[in-house]
Amino acid sequence: MRRMGSSSRCAALISLIASWIFFFTILFQLPLFRVPCRIGICTSPVELVSSQLVAAQVCPASFVKGLLYPGAIAQAFINNQNIPSFAELVNLYNLKHLKKGLTAIEFQCLEILAGSWLSVAGAVVGIVRPGRMSLLGILLIIWGFVRQRMLRKSATTSFSVYPAMSIALFCAFLSIRKDLRKLIRCFKSQSKKNM
Repeated sequence: MRRMGSSSRCAALISLIASWIFFFTILFQLPLFRVPCRIGICTSPVELVSSQLVAAQVCPASFVKGLLYPGAIAQAFINNQNIPSFAELVNLYNLKHLKKGLTAIEFQCLEILAGSWLSVAGAVVGIVRPGRMSLLGILLIIWGFVRQRMLRKSATTSFSVYPAMSIALFCAFLSIRKDLRKLIRCFKSQSKKNM
């Protein structure tokens, strides 16, 4: 009984840490991929989701700016620039005059778009209650890129995945507490058999 409690506590701790790392990876817009979108080229799920929210006009602009601001601050630190004001975000991310509805580019990469929505939602919800939404989102994004490669049959520079995607995938997998608990128990039983 004591061992089950320790594996449960270990899984909960690893899941919590992985959820926070995934949250910061998404929130601070670590470049995970490169895909054409309605604002030009998007490199993070937050950029794709924000462009959709602005175009659909389903939520206030201040919410979208709040979603984009942590990434803008991170980019300012990385590039050694001044931190942009809240009002500058619309120009910084080219969010003016976006048309409603899906564009032709977004129809080509529906899996990437859906995966981005799930990744952003999973990152936010995962702080309170880690689950499978983050992993499903990342897997959908990866499937979207695999599908793009299969359909185009030639390497294109407009669709590419960055190495940071492996960090997001690893953290999304480790944030699932139930599966992690089963994995820890499996490793413990294997180590007992080897002894």
